[in-house]
Amino acid sequence: MGAEKTGTRRRRAVPWVVVGLWVAALVLVGPLAGKFGEVQQNRAVDYLPGSARLHQVARVQDELPGGESTDLVLVYHRDGGLTAADRRTAAGQVAGIADGHELSREPRGIPSADGSTLMYPVSSTGPGQDEEARDAFVDGVREIAGGTGGLSVEVGGPGALATDMGKVFETIDGTLLLATLGVVTVLLVLIYRSPFLWLVPLAAAGVAAAVAMAAGYGLHELFDVTVTGQSGGIMTVLVLGAGTDYALLLVSRYREELRRHERPYDAMGAALRGCGPAILASSGTVAAGLLCLLAADLNSSSGMGPVGMIGVLSALLAMTTLLPAILVLLGRRVFWPLIPAFGSAPRARRSLFAAMGTSAARRPAAVLAGGGILLGALALGTLNLTGQLKQEDSFTDRPESISAMRTLAEAYPERSAQPLTVIAPTGRADAVLDEARATGGVAEAAAGRSGGGWTEISVFTTAAPETAGETRAIEALRDTLDEHGAYVGGLSAQQLDLADSESRDRSVIVPLVLAAVFVILVVLLRSLVAPLLLLAAVVAVWGAALGIGGLVFGPLFGFAGTDPGLGLLSFVFLVALGVDYGIFLMHRMREESLNGAAPQAAALTALRTTGGVIASAGVVLAATFAVLTTLPLVGLVELGFVIAVGVLLDTFLVRTYLVTTASVLLRRRMWWPGRLSRAPEAVRRERQPEPV
Repeated sequence: MGAEKTGTRRRRAVPWVVVGLWVAALVLVGPLAGKFGEVQQNRAVDYLPGSARLHQVARVQDELPGGESTDLVLVYHRDGGLTAADRRTAAGQVAGIADGHELSREPRGIPSADGSTLMYPVSSTGPGQDEEARDAFVDGVREIAGGTGGLSVEVGGPGALATDMGKVFETIDGTLLLATLGVVTVLLVLIYRSPFLWLVPLAAAGVAAAVAMAAGYGLHELFDVTVTGQSGGIMTVLVLGAGTDYALLLVSRYREELRRHERPYDAMGAALRGCGPAILASSGTVAAGLLCLLAADLNSSSGMGPVGMIGVLSALLAMTTLLPAILVLLGRRVFWPLIPAFGSAPRARRSLFAAMGTSAARRPAAVLAGGGILLGALALGTLNLTGQLKQEDSFTDRPESISAMRTLAEAYPERSAQPLTVIAPTGRADAVLDEARATGGVAEAAAGRSGGGWTEISVFTTAAPETAGETRAIEALRDTLDEHGAYVGGLSAQQLDLADSESRDRSVIVPLVLAAVFVILVVLLRSLVAPLLLLAAVVAVWGAALGIGGLVFGPLFGFAGTDPGLGLLSFVFLVALGVDYGIFLMHRMREESLNGAAPQAAALTALRTTGGVIASAGVVLAATFAVLTTLPLVGLVELGFVIAVGVLLDTFLVRTYLVTTASVLLRRRMWWPGRLSRAPEAVRRERQPEPV
């Protein structure tokens, strides 16, 4: 009796110890979590690999007198033509800017051929690489430059674009966190139909998010991992979305076990043993898929791998330790008003997923073929995906820097207002300058700063930024100037290098992700056929989701291009996250088969018992990624849309119909070459203990 009491006291103490450890951890990591936003890097050059030409350009510019320059363009425009008063206003404002700021050179006005526009390139080395100083310089220029009486004044150029982009990313973390929490809260209240239960997984997810941010800060400080506003935002979505999925699966199983066990502690232990392997494998596939991004050439993608993995593992740890501890301490009453009483049977009601599974099982071949044809037809929409997204089209709400860029493109059709930057050895600067001027597609080239053995040259092309003509000019300059040891950089060159790196990363990372997920599935399911089926299903979902994106991005949303990273990132997330639901379904199917159920019965039972929780989890995950579509960056809107649509397709079409019907058709061959693929008698003999 004494031993039993001691064991009871220990069981009661375990949840309190777990909660206490989490509280202590939260106190320790809280200050670090607040620094996560400070280490985010959002310059385009930060996204590129260290071996890229643009990093060489940035490195040399830092060594030039004054360091890195902040380049702006003041654009004065009046429909119908500028007046003499407009020109005096422009000259006075530019003089005021020169008086209040340290400029690299005296600004010189360049009028447009039609007389409607006057642009003043303005450059300063004062801010250097300090983003706050750069933003202060840009804001100071904008305060001085202002139009009246029909005269419009816009501040554009690379420096202004970087400031506008930075301001967007500054708001992403807070906006995304609040929006995601709001969406998850509403969905959990609807799913649990309890005024209290939803608070528990939400609180655990919030703690996991804080731990993930602190760990992300540590990754940057200890290992110099690149953290961007994009990866930080996606990490937040992963923590809340994946964490809520794990919570839904655990709480559903815990509710079942409370009817079989009198004490909540025992019920939670049984629930963790039952669904723990599926949750571990699920988080393992996501973490493995994300870690494959370490092989990416792009710093932004390779950094997203460990940052995203930290988010998933934080969610896993919180949902398998903190969440169970709180639920056990609160007891059955947390489920009020639908409290699962010990020894009671669940309320009998018609299961939608049982009905769907039964209907699919009547004609499995027809359902499987029809679903495959539908996914294939949707995938054809990828042919409608537009070309690479230009920087001027990358915002859903056009900031001032983009408006200035478009005004310049219309007013100066004979030349680009956005220069390319050539860094040449000073001893060959004259030769490089002559070669640049003689290159086809170049309108003007002028030498600038020199120092440390290097000279900076600004090159203006005859074609507008990010057009085929400018691309040809950049490639020609690189081919011509390479023998002089010169590097060609600038915003347009950055976009070209980003696209090249994205193409290389797709060819390397896609096979890695498929291989990593396949190995995890084989270990979990003890089969080769089932993992192949699940991978084929998620790849088909990815193609269909991209196809739907192609059908709506241009015609419906009005997007003028596709982010070059959309294909790779949507593939990684949809494969890793989509396999999660396959794991939940297949793990339960395997469990039923091991208990002696026939293949068709095992498939339908698994669908009936997990269909509701998978549907709930899918809706929550899709909703969290859909929050990305509310942000003002086209790339994130496209990524959030494709992942959300893919998750819904996977949840309500692929898992419910296609995987179930394929399981019915394959029968025991689904588990080949594992023991479940053999005759039932052989399986039962293997499960029986040896006689003593």
